[in-house]
Amino acid sequence: MALMENQMAENQMAITELFSAADVILDAAPADKPALLDRLAAEAATRSGRPAPEILGALLAREKIGSTALGKGVAFPHTELADLAEPVVLFARLQRAVDFDARDDEPVDLVFLALWPASNRKGLLTAMSEICGALRDPQSVRRLRGAQTPEDAARLLLQAVARDAEDSDLVKDPDGLLPGL
Repeated sequence: MALMENQMAENQMAITELFSAADVILDAAPADKPALLDRLAAEAATRSGRPAPEILGALLAREKIGSTALGKGVAFPHTELADLAEPVVLFARLQRAVDFDARDDEPVDLVFLALWPASNRKGLLTAMSEICGALRDPQSVRRLRGAQTPEDAARLLLQAVARDAEDSDLVKDPDGLLPGL
């Protein structure tokens, strides 16, 4: 149990280290999904040192596999890049929702972006799981839509991730019967 708590704390710390108010774009106004991905690729390029066209190409290739829209107005475009030094996580709230080819046909107004080193797929899956877990709470999503400043949005997201981590103590093993947890 202690090992599991330490791993969860490390994962929480990683998200905290990866995401801050500087990674929040409020009231972006892209005309459509390609313009949105182009804007996010440009923002990610400034943080990663990678060329925006390379990032955009990787994001578009991922979208060809299937839309990264999660439903209920939220999308999570993500991709892995070889030789990326550090992960990049961004959040954008749009002034006007755009079509994102979502299964529920709802246009998207909240977008999370993750660029991850290809050598650390587990880290990407963990980060996506933590953010998606936080977004299961409709109140957290509503609060993100109403955030007034990038600082508010970052704080709200990190609080939602922390709440979800607390709530998802899925495996309780008081007797120590499950090794490795």
